[in-house]
Amino acid sequence: MAQCLQSVQEFVQDSFVPMVAVLCSEYAEKVTRKNNLNFSELVRPFCRLTSEGHMRDPNNQIHVVKNLKISVSNVVTEPPHHATTRRLLNEVVSASQPAEGLVTNVITAGDYDLNISATTPWFEAYRENFLQSMPASDHEFLNHYLACMLVVTSHEASPVDQLFKLSQDQHRIQHGSEHAYPKWFIPNTLKYYVLLHDVSEGDEQRAESIYEDIKQRYGTQACYLLKINSRTSTLGPDEQIPDPWSQYLHRNNLQNQVCSLGKCTAASCFCISNLLLSFADDVGRVNSDHPLQLDDPSNVATHMECIDDIKPPGTGPAVDIRKQPCAAPATHGACLTLGDHDRIRLFIQEFTFRGLLPHIEKNIRQLNDQRMSRKGISSSLISATKKWFGGGKVPEKSINELKNTSGLLYPPEAPELQIRKMADLCFLVQHYDLAYSYYHAAKKDFLSDQAMLYAAGALEMAAVSAFLQPGAPRPYPAHYMDTAIQTYRDVCKNMVMAERCALLSAEILKSQAKYSDAATLLIKMTSEDSDLRSALLLEQAAHCFINMRSPMVRKFAFHMILAGHRFSKAGQKRHALRCYCQAMQVYKGKGWSLAEDHINFTIGRQSFTLRQPENAVAAFRHILINDSKQAASQQGAFLREYLYVYKSVSQASTEGVLPQLPLPCIHSFATRVFFGHDRRLAEGEKQAASHVSLDQEYDRELSQQWRELEEQVVAIVNRGVLPAAFQPTLYCLSNQTDNMRFPLAVVEEPIIVEVVFRNPLKVPLILTGLSLLWKFSPKEPGWLLEGVLHLFDPQASQGGLITTEVISEFHMSPEEKKVARLKLLPHQTGELHIRGVVYNLGCLSHFPVVAGSIFSDGLFVRGRQDLEIQGPRLNNTKEEKTSVRHGPDRRLDPIITPPMPLLEVFFINFPTGLLCGEIRKAYVEFVNVSKVPLQGLRVVSKHPEFFTFGSHAAALTPLSPGASENCSAYKTVATGRASASSTLVAPADFGTGADGSRPGVVEIPLPDSTLQPGASVQLPMWLRGPDREGVHEINFLFYYESAEKKVSKMRIVSLHRVLRHTAIICASRSLSVRATACRSNTLPENSEDRNSGMLVFVDVENINTNEAGVREFHIVQVSSSSQHWKLHSCINSVEDKDSKLTSRERGKLCFRATKCRSAEGESFNVQMLSPPQIISATTPCADFFFRRRHPLESKKPPMLGSAGFAPPAGHTAAEHLSNVVCRCSEVDLSIIVLWKAYVVEDNKQLILEGQLHVALQTIGREACSLTQKEEAEEMVLLKFKPDVPPPLAKPSVEQLSQLIKTNLHYPESYDHPFPQKSLCMVPVTLMLSNCSLAEVDVIIDLRHKATSPETLEVHGSFTWLGQTQYKLPLRAQEVRKLRLTACFIHAGVYNLGTPRVFAKLAEQGSMCEASRQSATPALIIINSV
Repeated sequence: MAQCLQSVQEFVQDSFVPMVAVLCSEYAEKVTRKNNLNFSELVRPFCRLTSEGHMRDPNNQIHVVKNLKISVSNVVTEPPHHATTRRLLNEVVSASQPAEGLVTNVITAGDYDLNISATTPWFEAYRENFLQSMPASDHEFLNHYLACMLVVTSHEASPVDQLFKLSQDQHRIQHGSEHAYPKWFIPNTLKYYVLLHDVSEGDEQRAESIYEDIKQRYGTQACYLLKINSRTSTLGPDEQIPDPWSQYLHRNNLQNQVCSLGKCTAASCFCISNLLLSFADDVGRVNSDHPLQLDDPSNVATHMECIDDIKPPGTGPAVDIRKQPCAAPATHGACLTLGDHDRIRLFIQEFTFRGLLPHIEKNIRQLNDQRMSRKGISSSLISATKKWFGGGKVPEKSINELKNTSGLLYPPEAPELQIRKMADLCFLVQHYDLAYSYYHAAKKDFLSDQAMLYAAGALEMAAVSAFLQPGAPRPYPAHYMDTAIQTYRDVCKNMVMAERCALLSAEILKSQAKYSDAATLLIKMTSEDSDLRSALLLEQAAHCFINMRSPMVRKFAFHMILAGHRFSKAGQKRHALRCYCQAMQVYKGKGWSLAEDHINFTIGRQSFTLRQPENAVAAFRHILINDSKQAASQQGAFLREYLYVYKSVSQASTEGVLPQLPLPCIHSFATRVFFGHDRRLAEGEKQAASHVSLDQEYDRELSQQWRELEEQVVAIVNRGVLPAAFQPTLYCLSNQTDNMRFPLAVVEEPIIVEVVFRNPLKVPLILTGLSLLWKFSPKEPGWLLEGVLHLFDPQASQGGLITTEVISEFHMSPEEKKVARLKLLPHQTGELHIRGVVYNLGCLSHFPVVAGSIFSDGLFVRGRQDLEIQGPRLNNTKEEKTSVRHGPDRRLDPIITPPMPLLEVFFINFPTGLLCGEIRKAYVEFVNVSKVPLQGLRVVSKHPEFFTFGSHAAALTPLSPGASENCSAYKTVATGRASASSTLVAPADFGTGADGSRPGVVEIPLPDSTLQPGASVQLPMWLRGPDREGVHEINFLFYYESAEKKVSKMRIVSLHRVLRHTAIICASRSLSVRATACRSNTLPENSEDRNSGMLVFVDVENINTNEAGVREFHIVQVSSSSQHWKLHSCINSVEDKDSKLTSRERGKLCFRATKCRSAEGESFNVQMLSPPQIISATTPCADFFFRRRHPLESKKPPMLGSAGFAPPAGHTAAEHLSNVVCRCSEVDLSIIVLWKAYVVEDNKQLILEGQLHVALQTIGREACSLTQKEEAEEMVLLKFKPDVPPPLAKPSVEQLSQLIKTNLHYPESYDHPFPQKSLCMVPVTLMLSNCSLAEVDVIIDLRHKATSPETLEVHGSFTWLGQTQYKLPLRAQEVRKLRLTACFIHAGVYNLGTPRVFAKLAEQGSMCEASRQSATPALIIINSV
């Protein structure tokens, strides 16, 4: 239970106090009315004694009475009506509301932090008034009058006679038959005679004289002269007198008002009762019978009609006592001084100590004497009966075994009642020990007589007396109270007494920390006969649950909901709302969605009926914003009720700001903003650039590629340096892009905001008038335009600044997630801030509604929702890492810049499928759709080998007639037969960098270098199929700038714009070209041609398996490109015929290559196999060749001249020698194979053209045109120690074997007469050529002989004569001859290639055998003649 202002002992003592009646004359009432008080009200603040009283108990022991309080009230002869008491309690509770500054307890239980009111003054007020309004009962005497004050004034004509008259009236009321009420404690009631003297008007001597007469007549102990109204002047403005009556009279105003109603006629009482109860019943009908049962949606309209003031039938306007204007508060005790206060206090003390306590003591003694005398007689009779009949103690029967004898009445002089009277008297004077013994004795007598009402009363007071005994000699008998409550409720059907018993017991149990027992007791007392009582007790039970040692939070919340439900049925709307709000603290956010919906729904309704529309809107909003598990019909009821409440609030509100709407849910984080215009669609063979659209999903890797391309082109434009203020162009901003900077938008170009809506309900929604809410700050200072202007008139917001698109209707199905794209068109530079969306929310429910209700035609309300986007979490500095900080997200705050050019690109005849290496010609159309000229058009791609716009020199070369006749993408020259030609070109003409790098950024040639507004231009574009089959995505980034250089005052200025396009190409297999270079062993006599011969083998295979309808391939031309080599002739060519390859056929071509003089540029050498000749040194052949070359191919160190061998600066001798050895076997020769393919498509034969490239790097190593797939890198273990530097790379064995080229000179056949001369000696010359630029040591070993059986069987054996091992030094590129002699002993065929030649660099330790052994066998024929 909640905390009380009084202790439990004080509460129980004040619940049972001596009752004193008051009878006043008319003059006495007039005297007291000067202070706006009657006599009982006058003395009420002084009825608690501040000093101790003494009396003697029946054992003649002195008993001390402390802090005694008496109750003084006017005599009322009519008992209070039950309905009147009910209205009184209802009004008392309704008038007692929580104060604004009410102290709350913060209770932490697990995950709950609850703010609960520390006190419940409405419950204390109810309890106090309930106990005071209890009618007197015959089975107990606690609220019977013990004494009566007879009050007259000294101004009356005969005060003594008036006292006699009042005494007779009291006697008639007590003993007469016409008055059964009030109840009197004993027949001989104490009468106390009071003479009231008005000091301000009366004669004090006369008052003294009258008082002496009264004392002589009634005795000194029964009389008192009370002087009041000593103040003769009015109070000054600064003078204040304490008002001790306010705290008593304030809470009794309603009681007096209701009591006055009780004196009305039966008809008037019935009308007023119906008025108050009808109001409570009508409000109670708002809720269903069960607190957790939600309303039927069909009753919504009925509920809305019930919220107005209720008028009882047949009356005028509704009357509500609480709403009646109260008179100005009167001043109490205005004629009394502080001395008068002391005299009144002394009067009460004298009355108690000299009159009341002695009277009680005398009656207790008399009753005890009577009891003792009767006890002696009854005990002798009982003992004799037991002796003769052997009777023992009769066991007490349980309540269930006892019959209903609640109607049994004892006569007033019954001994059992005398014991009860004596117990009550002892209890009233705080003699709890003696009272307990008397109550216990009376309980036995009542139970033996089965007088259950009397027994229940005795049990109740015995338990209370046991609790109040000083020193607690015995524990509190809670079972006494339980039995009493059960008896009152079930047997006697007296809920009033049961309720009093429960209130007392609950407070006692709470003081002993037995909260569980107290809660159980309170819950048992709830019933359907009184909603107010049930509500208050359920609320106190909830407080018991929360005050336990281990708080039971959910039980607290549940019983609070039950209490709120009963409060609502009782008409206590404010208390019902308070209970639901306190219970909401437990259920909120804990997953109890259905309970949370019920609570919010009830809070919304109660708030609306209490004229708190803001709270009602907030409560209904919570129901709608959470994912509800309610049925669709219930959700529809929630929504319609919210719309009605919201509409009522908006109509009553005078503010122009629209409040927030809860539906539909907006995923602000998923909001996307697109800057760009609606691009034209492709027409005919035209294909528009893909660029960026809202339909594309964001790809982080792809976005990074676009950023790198833009950085590349911007760096090229700015002379290789990326500007510090560079900001990548972002056309579509989302939650995955970098939104830390202000985005840029352009005047007259739309801004599209994509907002993601979600309907969480199971009912459809409709939004009308949907548009963006924005704020715009023009560039001119002092201007500010709010987008609120267009909330009700969309045309009003244009004004030459912003055009706002309005979506007339936006339908959302149940539980649908839908995207709305809203557009703004700025017409002026400035700063734009998009705040949110504004719309009309409506519910066109497909569920049936009441005809003629407010929802039958649909209901719409106007509101807004803000787009609040939280930026990314900062994680750069230490402070940011240790705290949670978020950066800005400015995607909704674009800066409107001046006009910029806008480019559209269309591709004409752009293919979607190509053969690997196929060349296709297409056209690109560039259109400037803006009002600003553009210039500096460039294109950049990660795949520059895929396309070309032609070289600088290509524009000067006219198209040949043959090219146009054959529809060839190449430039050709008509020739009669297969021929060879050579052309020298500069790689820079085709965009290749000085270091041989591929042209990543290509400048597109425009007429006059500018594209005017509205103008368009078409340019040819050649495409080459990728070398690897499969589907390829090729990204193009077009870069352009404005031709108008304007100085803007904006903080950020866009200097360029870009356009993106992604081409999807499907590449099919065509040909596979493999090439190998072999050094020729022939050594010409001309020294300039020595070491310059090489054979090139080109192996071509058709790997196409009839894909794309390809029938056959023809090799039409082979070209070479090199600075040092050139092709001379095709050794195995067939004149005037090309090489035809069908599926899976292979062909091999052999060419002789010789070195050429070094020149500035590449030498293109053409070996035409069939006419016409293709000019491979121009566009597009040369373009794709130079774009195909890998940058590493051109980053080799230059060839060393024959004059010098000194190592370059910065290189060691070992590194230099290693480079020399490597250069010896390297070849810088590229082969270009041009082909034609014959394709059958739609019964038509087409001719496709293409070219393949092979780069020969090393002699003897095969090169292939197919791109080898890169193998995935293996995971490498991390090392935390520094790695040892790798050793210097040494030349490999293969590289050392290429240092020396050997050649044997000998006759092919030799005749020798073996019969005459058995030995045949043949001279042989061994030619040694140093192929490197370094000095080489050579060792020739002639001792080697072929030992293979197969070799011996075929060639035979011979021997060398003379020196068999030589060591010769060879200078750089030196050629030496060594004379040898071979000896044969019989005729045959012999292989002279047996000498082993070893070579090593001078002063180097490693030596390797030359490659002579792998050469063709040197065969000689020895003939015998």
